[in-house]
This record gives sequence, structure tokens and C-alpha cells, in this order.
Amino acid sequence: MIRQPYRSFDRPPVFYARGVLELPEVATLHLLVTVAETGSLRQAAGLHGISQPAVSQRLRGLERRLGLRLLERSTVGSTLTPAGAAVVDWARPVLDASRELALGVAALRAEQSSQLRLAASMTVAEYFVPGWLARLHTAEPELDVALRVGNSEQVAAMVRDRRADLGFVEGTSVPTGLRSRTVGADELLVVVAPGHRWSRRAAGVRPDELAAARLVLREEGSGTRDVFVRRLAAAGHHVHAGLELGSTTAIKAAVMAGEGPGVLSALAVGAELADGRLAAVAVRDLRFERRFRAVWLPGRDPSGPAARLLALAAGTSSPGRRPRRAPTRRGS
Repeated sequence: MIRQPYRSFDRPPVFYARGVLELPEVATLHLLVTVAETGSLRQAAGLHGISQPAVSQRLRGLERRLGLRLLERSTVGSTLTPAGAAVVDWARPVLDASRELALGVAALRAEQSSQLRLAASMTVAEYFVPGWLARLHTAEPELDVALRVGNSEQVAAMVRDRRADLGFVEGTSVPTGLRSRTVGADELLVVVAPGHRWSRRAAGVRPDELAAARLVLREEGSGTRDVFVRRLAAAGHHVHAGLELGSTTAIKAAVMAGEGPGVLSALAVGAELADGRLAAVAVRDLRFERRFRAVWLPGRDPSGPAARLLALAAGTSSPGRRPRRAPTRRGS
């Protein structure tokens, strides 16, 4: 095979063999740069995890390919020839570009990953996530999804700890240390059993009456509880939780059993209000509105399936829109 080196030092050498462009291997260029930086074939071999004879063989092969003497070898080490110094200067941006290529390919592969790790608060997981995933799976049927459900505080912790690619929380503010995007809105309702005295209050209850009542609430860390407590606190009232429960279903059961007024998402009590198992109670001059947010780590914007799910969530949950307020049940 005939090679014709282009020896001008104003640009890198290019070699043609039968009309096909041949370039040195990136790994071998990396070896040459390492030898230049360490001044030793032995140290370069150690850094690259290969034997010293293997380093010597690869560099001699590089010299033959380029038609240039790159190194001056001696018993005290190896130094670059003028041609070697020029090749090393040209090789450095090539190595930088190869690293960028490797990182870019890794990012693309991550985007095409067939697994998506989600974390969602209970309300979002029950009333929004199933619809979002159904639409996502229509376009990506091979996608595997791992969904963890917790309160908003737990979801934020999962995202911070990188146990979830994307989280969905509810509340009045963005969790500390996370980026967010609003994907929906909701209103909390005070609900009671049909026989409760408040069910006959056509004008509703005062905020101070509500705060003084023995309430059935979600646990600390829940977005539902956080919104409720903050709104009453802003009105100058401290909330008393007579019973704390860890799920919407448990709260509904306790309220229907007569444990006391409960605070739940309007989304969660529609059926019970419609068939009379629960009654909604208006709170005078006070509403408990909240937003649902997608959250993720700063500097790690959602990509691949996570980005597509976020787009679906933001597009289908109608940010800023609230469910119609359930009517207050009136007594006869």
C-alpha cells in the first residue's frame, strides 16, 4: 500500500491510500499525548493499563503510519521530536472531540432508555399518572415504568437522591433544591359525614371554627396537609389534627364513620359527594387552592421518556384550571 504523507506543519498530516482517507486511531494518539505529558513509556503504560512493550509497539506503528519520527528514545526517557510535538498539538483537540462524542452518544442512549423511574404524590399518582402513562405507552409500548408513591416530601427526597428521574408533587411552593414546572391545579374541600352538624350549614363555617375542630388530616409531609395548614396559618389560625392518616381512602372512611371533618382533594371525593356519602362544607372567605408540579434536579433537565412524559403532563392537565367546586350539601 502506498502512502504519501503531507509534511507541511501548518496543518495536520493527512494520508490517502487508494483514495480512502486514513487517520491514526484515537487510542494511539492518546498514548502519544500521555507519553508527552509524562516523558516515560513506562508511566504511560501504567496509566493506560497496558504493558510497556505494547505502548512501544503502538507508537512505532503510529510512526510508520504517519511516516514521521515522533519520539527520541533514551535510557532516561522519551522526548518528542519537533514533528512529534506538532502531532501532539493537533491530537489534543481530537481527543477533546472524541470525549464529547462519547458523552453525546451516552446521552442519546440514555434518552432512548427503555426504563423511566417516576415518583408521585398520592393524588397525582391516582388521578393523573395513569392517563399520562397510557398516552406515553401508545407511542412507546416497550417503555418500562417504575412508579413510587409517597407524600410530596418523600417524592422530593427521591428526586434529590436520584432514585427518580422525575417527580410530581402538590403544594404551595417548589421543594427546596429542585426545578419545577406546573402541570395542573386542584382545590381542597372540607368534607363531613351526612349526619354531621356542619352538613346543614348553608352559609358554611368560619375559619376559626374549622381550626378549632377535631380534624381528620393527612400526615406531616403531605402536600394536601401543607396547603391546608399554611392557608389557615395565613389567616391567623392554628390547625388541630385529631386524627392523622396516611391515605385518601383512609380519610374518607374515617370521615364517613363520623370521626370528624376531613380535608381532601376535590378530585378524590367527587363520587362520594355525588351519591351523598359525604357532604362538602364551605369555609367563609377562604379557599384551599393548590398546584401540581413536576420536579427534577437542577442541571439535569428531563430527557428521553421523562421529557416526553413532562410534555404530556403539562399539555393534558390544564395548568391553572381548577376542578369545579363541589356544591355544599344542604339539609332539609
